[in-house]
Amino acid sequence: MTRRLNCSGPCVAGRSMRLCVLILCLLPHFGWAVSYKQGDPVILYVNKVGPYHNPQETYHYYTLPVCRPKEVRHKALSLGEVLDGDRMAESLYNIRFKENTERQTLCKLTLSEKEVDQLREAIEELYYFEFVLDDIPFWGFVGYMEESGFLPHSHKVGLWTHLDLNIEYNGDSVIFANVSVKDVKPEPLEEGGGGAGHGVGGGGLTLTHTYSVRWFESTLPHSRRAERLRDYSFFPKTLEIHWLSIINSLVLVVLLLGFVIIILMRVLKNDFARYNVEEDGGCDDLDQGDNGWKIIHTDVFRFPPHKSLLCAVLGVGAQFLTLATGIIVMALLGMFNVHRHGAINSAAIVLYALTSCVSGYCSCSFYTQIQGQRWVWNIILTSALFSAPLFFTWSVVNSVHWWSGSTQALPATTVLLLLGAWVLVGFPLTVIGGIVGKNRAGNFQAPCRTRNIARQIPQQPWYKHTAVHMAIGGFLPFSAISVELYYIFATAWGREHYTLYGILLCVFAILLSVGACISVALTYFLLSGEDYRWWWRSVLSTGSTGIFIFVYSLFYYHNRSNMSGLVQSVEFFGYSLLTAFVFSLMLGTVSFWASLAFIRYIYRSLKMD
Repeated sequence: MTRRLNCSGPCVAGRSMRLCVLILCLLPHFGWAVSYKQGDPVILYVNKVGPYHNPQETYHYYTLPVCRPKEVRHKALSLGEVLDGDRMAESLYNIRFKENTERQTLCKLTLSEKEVDQLREAIEELYYFEFVLDDIPFWGFVGYMEESGFLPHSHKVGLWTHLDLNIEYNGDSVIFANVSVKDVKPEPLEEGGGGAGHGVGGGGLTLTHTYSVRWFESTLPHSRRAERLRDYSFFPKTLEIHWLSIINSLVLVVLLLGFVIIILMRVLKNDFARYNVEEDGGCDDLDQGDNGWKIIHTDVFRFPPHKSLLCAVLGVGAQFLTLATGIIVMALLGMFNVHRHGAINSAAIVLYALTSCVSGYCSCSFYTQIQGQRWVWNIILTSALFSAPLFFTWSVVNSVHWWSGSTQALPATTVLLLLGAWVLVGFPLTVIGGIVGKNRAGNFQAPCRTRNIARQIPQQPWYKHTAVHMAIGGFLPFSAISVELYYIFATAWGREHYTLYGILLCVFAILLSVGACISVALTYFLLSGEDYRWWWRSVLSTGSTGIFIFVYSLFYYHNRSNMSGLVQSVEFFGYSLLTAFVFSLMLGTVSFWASLAFIRYIYRSLKMD
């Protein structure tokens, strides 16, 4: 067995070497072709088991009373595979390349009553297993359950003790593998441990596990074997190209944007015509006898409270905008293979660490522009704004997984690796970006100067309150992505493989466009009421989309999935809350910069001497 692998030049020595090693540990292991000769051993790894309807509740395969070697040897895994809950270990299956095997004995087991009950419970909860052969995952159910009749009621539980392994090859490479129990009868597991004449003393059960291996020639080249796996249907297929829904959303969004832009431009045109009539004074004389957004020109650029927090939100939001765009572009370039476990997870961690400089730069640069003084605290707050909630959520979720014995609980070495990535890469890049941003920050460039005494804000009608703007500004962007959101949830919390990255990029662009336009419209209505507190309002208006996304996650959990249990529920709601927070940061950032650009535009367009 040989591997075909191309490696590029080495990293430089010293500190750069350590950083290079850390990045290489985080990067996904992109695959290489493995070539076999006739009769070469092909290792089959057992991976994990878990309830069919709880994708994130997984346990090591050897936690069940099954055939196992005397010494369990685990496979070295990438970071993405560990984060995905993989715990691959060598099995007892003796597979030789292109050599068929019929009814080979795997092992003989004598199960105690407790072990029989453990298998019965696993089968009743629809446990499935995952095997991996030459980096190709395939799945099967642990056993068989049949419910029939009402009076009398029949409840039968059986264990698959024979597996047919079907492997496809092309030349010297493995193309595809799956497991079949089509012509196999399950071994009944009777209540209390007896079983169809197989019982032993003390209510135990003696079983003989066997397997067959059949090789089939395929014309599919190794470079395209991901297509074969994508077409495999152990899990239900619901992700299809949904052009009608996408076109419908696109038309609605275009109409909405057109309506907002046209109406707003007509209103602004009338405002400019009215405000610039007989205007002979300077900028400080514009408030004589007028009302509306022009009268608050001396207050609209008054810096907001909680400057550091606002800048931290903008910085982290810019970082996630960069990260999301990078992930989608990498996916469009085909860098994420279907059977590369956790490749997106690894790429996301690497990009999050490397884009930390973006958050530090954007946050500290704008913080300096608005005359912030505590720039060190601003950098620390920027670095902790997302990492602190992430660490807290992960701690809770990981503790629950550890308590239940799930493979989703990260081992200590992985925790130290992730902590090292943040300490040695993420945080230093945030500091470096902050220092560069502080030194390169220019002036704020406000078209009008701000008076020392703030103008009194008149009482606003109910429809201009913050809650109403958040409801409007959050619902409209959410409606633009509601269709695609189901498919994303079905991928993240289901069994699907998302491949419609071009559509995802279009929807992402639509989301940001809608958020920017709605923010501009709401900011104009706010200023028209002589309320100049637009800074935080612009962030919260479309940032509230995250609330709608979290509410949708509740709907998805109860109405679109069959997830249940403490382990799955804690992970689902914990990370759904984090996802909603990320969307709030991204859309709040886009909303703020769109509103700031709009305000600068309208006040520069006033006639001034």
